[in-house]
Amino acid sequence: MPHIEVDGLSYYVEKDGNGGPAVVMLHGFTGSRSTWLSLIPYLWAEHRPIAIDHIGHGRSASPAAVERYQMDRAVDDLVGVVRKMGFERAVWLGYSLGGRTALQVAVRHPEAVSALILEGASPGLATEQERTDRIAADERLAQLAERDMEEFVDYWQSIPLWASQQKNLSEASAMALRQGRLAQRGVGMANSLRGMGTGSQAWVGDRLGEIRVPVLLTAGSLDTKYCQIAHEMAESIPGATVHLIEDAGHAAHLERPAEFNTLVLDFLKRVRPQL
Repeated sequence: MPHIEVDGLSYYVEKDGNGGPAVVMLHGFTGSRSTWLSLIPYLWAEHRPIAIDHIGHGRSASPAAVERYQMDRAVDDLVGVVRKMGFERAVWLGYSLGGRTALQVAVRHPEAVSALILEGASPGLATEQERTDRIAADERLAQLAERDMEEFVDYWQSIPLWASQQKNLSEASAMALRQGRLAQRGVGMANSLRGMGTGSQAWVGDRLGEIRVPVLLTAGSLDTKYCQIAHEMAESIPGATVHLIEDAGHAAHLERPAEFNTLVLDFLKRVRPQL
């Protein structure tokens, strides 16, 4: 059953694996479950990878109502999807938007989380002014997505966050990434920014000390902003470990897939008795 309905919304889900602990995989903004295709073979033998398209992304629904995309509601949906699949607890792995979402799951539904793997993630923005500024910037981007998806993708790919991909991705990989972004729906991209954007979500930096499960924080070494955030979060999360992936940018799992996949598998093997 690739589609699972929760609270009236259809989520697209792909489950694989040969048994063992569930690993829920959440992609980044403008992405889809396909971002994890290289990781799944690493997990198949001893885990059950579950790749979910966020609301507004991929094959999941893209409703017109902005309130349906609010982070708290999206988090509740995702936990509901995993429970409908028969898993009360899972490892939650998230990249960028997916990392922020997985972190929100950990503080909102701690009973549903056995471990966390966060790549290029943050706890949100600490001050009201930062959040206000980010909401305004995201609204401009949302309006662009609604108006012209090709122009939106052109702009999104031009931001400095992706600079390392020019040398780290093959031409074929870069083209596939672009085509995946162009296949998204404008309403989904716009409302995702409005409901689940860094400025719209609640800041959870003051709740990191509540997390009591194994946590791996990772980022590409070239992504200096998120390297710093990873180290800052590790200071607040009991027992968290940080591992930076050399010569990779924000999307380390795409730029250095072998290193990222090995890092994830090694972490899961190390914490497996606790899962």
